Amino acid sequence: MRIRIGFDIALTFPQPTPMLMMLNVHPSRRAALVIRDDLQVEPQVPLTGYIDGFGNQCTRVVAPPGLFRISTDAVIEDSGLPDPVMREAREVPIDALPSETLVFLLGSRYCETDTLSQMAWDHFGKIKPGWERVQAIVDYVHNHVEFGYPHARATRTAGEAHSERRGVCRDFAHLAITLCRAMNMPARYATGYLGDIGVPRDPAPMDFSAWFEVFLEGGWFAFDARHNQPRIGRVLMAYGRDAADVALTNTFGAHSLSKFEVWTDEIPQGVPLPTREIAA
Repeated sequence: MRIRIGFDIALTFPQPTPMLMMLNVHPSRRAALVIRDDLQVEPQVPLTGYIDGFGNQCTRVVAPPGLFRISTDAVIEDSGLPDPVMREAREVPIDALPSETLVFLLGSRYCETDTLSQMAWDHFGKIKPGWERVQAIVDYVHNHVEFGYPHARATRTAGEAHSERRGVCRDFAHLAITLCRAMNMPARYATGYLGDIGVPRDPAPMDFSAWFEVFLEGGWFAFDARHNQPRIGRVLMAYGRDAADVALTNTFGAHSLSKFEVWTDEIPQGVPLPTREIAA
């Protein structure tokens, strides 16, 4: 299947302001792009790309004063299959883990494993290690935390999400990641596109989504504590230890958000690839 992905974001700056952007599809999915997701900016200014320490595609720019727009409109090929479910996947002992996964066992900015470790072992210590234990954590977070866009707070940690029992998709991911790490399973934060494909359409405006991945026997597997069901059309943009590593934009100066639109739509079979007119 083919999925149309893209966004139109506008920020207003009072003065020239350096920015870091993480708005491209992850390099691991780049070969699946039918129409590339090159960033378009207005006014046109130089863009510089680089790959960060986690393998994410990043862009540097100095935004000019006034309204600055960033957009892309791309098409990506997808299997059309839901997230893989490997119920027999076993936990990998720490001494057998690939070295590059070890950083995802450690606490991080929003995932304070030290404060939730005892709680994790109390709740999940007797559950079969591996997929069954991860799914128990996902079930717990899904039922424990209430989702709501008004609950969004950029500084909320996993421990605060657990005590406040509310949050948005990033909070669900942070809490599940923290509990998995506390149980000695590498877990990383992921962000990207996730459209309403194969599920009832959400009436809320489309947004980027957050989920997490756990390293088990067989590799990294996607889990989603907010939705708690395998989904179709998940398109990875970036992953890291937590949301601090994968911010869509980091601006080094004052700014205000003027526009934020995201689209993730399945293109019906046989329908020509469309061209989206991005409104001014």
